[in-house]
Amino acid sequence: MRQGAGADRWMFFAVLALLGIGITMVLSTSYLYSQERFLDGTYLFRKQLVAVGVGLVCLFVSALIPPRLYRRMAYPLLGLSLVTLVMVLVPEIGLSRGGSRRWLPLGNFAFQPAELAKLALVFYLARSLGKKEEQGKPSSIRLLPYLIVGGVFLGLVLMEPDFGGAAILGGLVVLVLFVAGVRLVHLFGIGIAALPLLAFVLVGADYRMRRLTAFLDPWGDAGNAGFQVVQSYIAFGSGRVWGQGLGQSRQKLFYLPEAHTDFIFSVIGEELGLLGALLVLALFGVLLWRGYRMATQIEDPFCQYLAFGLSSLFGLQALIHMGVVMGLMPTKGLVLPFISYGGSAMVVNLAAAGILLGLSRRRVR
Repeated sequence: MRQGAGADRWMFFAVLALLGIGITMVLSTSYLYSQERFLDGTYLFRKQLVAVGVGLVCLFVSALIPPRLYRRMAYPLLGLSLVTLVMVLVPEIGLSRGGSRRWLPLGNFAFQPAELAKLALVFYLARSLGKKEEQGKPSSIRLLPYLIVGGVFLGLVLMEPDFGGAAILGGLVVLVLFVAGVRLVHLFGIGIAALPLLAFVLVGADYRMRRLTAFLDPWGDAGNAGFQVVQSYIAFGSGRVWGQGLGQSRQKLFYLPEAHTDFIFSVIGEELGLLGALLVLALFGVLLWRGYRMATQIEDPFCQYLAFGLSSLFGLQALIHMGVVMGLMPTKGLVLPFISYGGSAMVVNLAAAGILLGLSRRRVR
């Protein structure tokens, strides 16, 4: 407890507040779904409580681990993540749900390797780029190794398929390389070179093309491809400023698909209104503010990149989730950190928050 006394309290309480909102909203959004599918209205809620409990243990443990151990873990974690990403694609091992093979069975639970891949990629980038900076060679960054590692991870995640997870991985690589000093012209060049691959991914599956056209005009196909976005619009519009009241959402009554995961922010907007949505946005803002501020106050380059990468991980996930449910981005499945239902994401995100809290005790004051 004495060691943890210097941890960033703003960040800690922001995470706790998001967790409190998340637990409440998972119960609100999953009760009828659980009753219909499992004949137990609290089934998914109880599973989420287990994930939160495990995640909180990971948070406190990871906050006490010294950074030098994280430095040593970077490459083993990258290798472990690569192995699990390959394993999940094996039909006899990986679990397939809704047309995607994203989970590894763990008894009554399932683990999603893509969540571990996000953490592993941040560790790898922090270890490699931090080492170059310690050696005084920031200008010697060669993009090829990072493009190969990032490309392998993106390719494996796309094969599941998980377009949202791949977007997060790609965004992490670009952001961390940008802060490392890679010139914008080089990053833009990589983006232009990746356009043919992106086009191939979009046209390679009919449902992705339908989602893209629905993003451009959701009301043009409101009963099919645009259904999710239209129902999300209705949820936000119904919430107005003050909201319909906790538990009073109509859109979660099987109108809004995956209300407890991919579209939970829509239900927050409906039940808690504009004020509730702004509160969630403000809490993520606090998390990013403290994380990025911390990254500028730490002397060790590895810890700097680690703090920036983990903070960016939270920001990217929240930004894409909110952008999707508000129709600002094409529809893709992505949870809202600390709030959406999902055991793997909850445990990994809480572990990442614990790492940030541990780093906050070592910042320059």
